[in-house]
Amino acid sequence: MSLTGLAPAPQAAELPLAPVLEPKTFKAPIALSVFWAVACVFTAVTPAGVSTKFELARPTDFVKIPDFAVPSRPSVIVLCLLMLAPLAASWRLANQRRRVGLWLPSAFGVLWVLSFMVWVVAGKTATWTLTILLASALSLSIPLVFGAMTGLVCERVGVINVAIEGQLLAGAFLAAVVASRASNSYAGLIAAPIAGALVGALLAVFAVKYWVDHIIVGVVLNVLVSGLTSYLFSTVLTRDAAHWNHAIQLPVLPIPLLSRIPVIGPVLFRQTLLVYLMYVAVLALNIMVFKSRWGLRLRACGEHPKAADTVGIRVNRTRIRNTILGGAIAGLGGAYFTVASGLAFTKDMSAGKGFIALAAMILGRWNPKGALAAALLFGFAEELAVMLGVMATPIPSNILNMTPYLLTIFAVAGLVGRVRAPAAEGTFYRD
Repeated sequence: MSLTGLAPAPQAAELPLAPVLEPKTFKAPIALSVFWAVACVFTAVTPAGVSTKFELARPTDFVKIPDFAVPSRPSVIVLCLLMLAPLAASWRLANQRRRVGLWLPSAFGVLWVLSFMVWVVAGKTATWTLTILLASALSLSIPLVFGAMTGLVCERVGVINVAIEGQLLAGAFLAAVVASRASNSYAGLIAAPIAGALVGALLAVFAVKYWVDHIIVGVVLNVLVSGLTSYLFSTVLTRDAAHWNHAIQLPVLPIPLLSRIPVIGPVLFRQTLLVYLMYVAVLALNIMVFKSRWGLRLRACGEHPKAADTVGIRVNRTRIRNTILGGAIAGLGGAYFTVASGLAFTKDMSAGKGFIALAAMILGRWNPKGALAAALLFGFAEELAVMLGVMATPIPSNILNMTPYLLTIFAVAGLVGRVRAPAAEGTFYRD
């Protein structure tokens, strides 16, 4: 019998693959439920028959949006009811072992903040000026955004950068000194990334070349920069402040037409050059990290350095170069504290912003867009605390000052689920 006449053997039927389910976790729904319970308390304590005032537009805007007031207690009740939709959706997704994601907590957070704002000034003469609130929040986010971009570049290549605080402080110091000597704020803006790059170079040499623990090197560099700048401030800068440390500010550069759009115009397009550089940095990194040869090499060194070495990538050289680049980005962000804000340099004026930037990078899942959103969130929380202090609200000032740091703890503790760092970060490699 010919083999060609045989019927082909029946093949096994292809079975559909079962979907991979996430571990069942209720962190996000529980957290949102706690915040919803707090919003219900706002409803109970908001006095009846009073209103909350809001101001949206400026006189120079294209469209004149009049100020308005909303009834306080009914508004808080409506906002609480609207919060139930994302809250219920988060419980349903968690029960189905599906990822909650960022959109539901973000929508819930916006509604919660609005309810808080309505409650806290209910019946007072104070008015929420949203343009000032958002513009100031963006301004406070500048060092956090640059610091988060620094952490992203360094950790994507495999180097843990705890020295962001020192790089911000070094950038602020050199920006103030160079701007004072040159009587030009732009000269200080150019000098700031040089200071950050020098600190980044020290981190790269010790962490990559000499295999010193990355976290220990970062902490030591923070102490070194703090001590050195404090010493120079107490001696050279204080004795001759007119030549070495006087306040000089970057000019505001409004973009024609765009700066006159109501609300978003003054917030986004009436800023200094440093803010526009921040836009460029975030956009460039978002494209370059994931869609360029440089970004592929960067991520390969942070995920699997041996595989990168196998295809001809010099792992340690790549790590050193990008750690220095990250330091320069942080140094540029440090210019916010001096030349961008029109302030003279003072001791430890970075005030822990480097560590909050590191938290923003983690919350943003080592992604430029996510890190930007997290940094803006922290900046908004800080500005909200400042404005509430000015409005003489019933909340104690100590609680208001704690707000950005409490938000950092809650966010990193798991409001958005588990995150995974680059696999080879903090490891050493011999080329």
